[in-house]
Amino acid sequence: MALAYATYLHCENPQAEDACGACSSCKKHQKLIHPDMHFVFPTAITKKVESKPMSRDFIKSWREMILQQPYFGLSDWLEHIGASDKQGNISVDESREVVKTLSLKPFEGAYKILLIWLPEMMNIQSANALLKILEEPPPQTVFLLVSQDIKQMLVTIISRLQMVQIPTFVDSEVSSHLIEQFKLSQSEAEQIAYLADGNMNRAYHLRYEGAKNDLHDWLRQWLRDVYQVNWASCLTHTETFDSWDREAQKQMLEYFLNICRECLMHQASSKELLRVTGEQMKFIEGLTKILPTPKLYELYPLLGKALYHLERNANTKLLFFDLSREIAVLMKKAL
Repeated sequence: MALAYATYLHCENPQAEDACGACSSCKKHQKLIHPDMHFVFPTAITKKVESKPMSRDFIKSWREMILQQPYFGLSDWLEHIGASDKQGNISVDESREVVKTLSLKPFEGAYKILLIWLPEMMNIQSANALLKILEEPPPQTVFLLVSQDIKQMLVTIISRLQMVQIPTFVDSEVSSHLIEQFKLSQSEAEQIAYLADGNMNRAYHLRYEGAKNDLHDWLRQWLRDVYQVNWASCLTHTETFDSWDREAQKQMLEYFLNICRECLMHQASSKELLRVTGEQMKFIEGLTKILPTPKLYELYPLLGKALYHLERNANTKLLFFDLSREIAVLMKKAL
């Protein structure tokens, strides 16, 4: 959204709701090479940049990353530049460089635009170095700060900004994008969209890591066997669960947590908040008869505990079979 807005501000033939996309300025923005568009983002020491890393040292990698896939997070970016084991930040030297850069007049456009990605990664010194120019910017200067966690930003910085909250994607937008981008089937795209919960970066990771598209049927059969206390079948499910990679195991537990959320919404008569339809809706209606609200409140910490231990490399066979046993006890428990 910030890139689109910057393109619009520099567009030589702006339309009613968007940039023209065809003028010289728009074409430069499409390649991220407009001379009046400046970027600041977290950096870290790497093999190529061994001292005082600055955004300009990584601008080529930055352009590559955005043009390849703009829905990325800090860990993706640090991995891309070869600093996955480092803590990225925006240094005070970077802030001072910004002040120098913005003191110059625009080269081509009507505005100088500075996009700061993840301003929450500025420390106190670097944030303070920007306070004055944020409060009294040079003429024809626009700051665009793109934050993923505003709670980590300094109050003194926030007080000088106008906040615009960008909503998350809805499931239909995520699935449509995945189908167009990767030619996925409708069912696979919908499965990924549901697990991503509006986070396009998460959807891309699920796509590359291989989201299991049979989670719903598998979960339904497993819970049916747990409810019937069919331990022989539960052992088979345990073996299957153990054969999956760690990411697929996490997907299953996260999907189960989402299903619990849908059950709570259904029981609270908040059907407008439900994200399921068709077969999933029938499953929710049946599950709420076995797991009414009080039991769902007890189920949540069980799943959270299983995820916690899974991420810490617990024995998956023991973890999953114990979870099956605890859920069986909960299902049969009298209220």
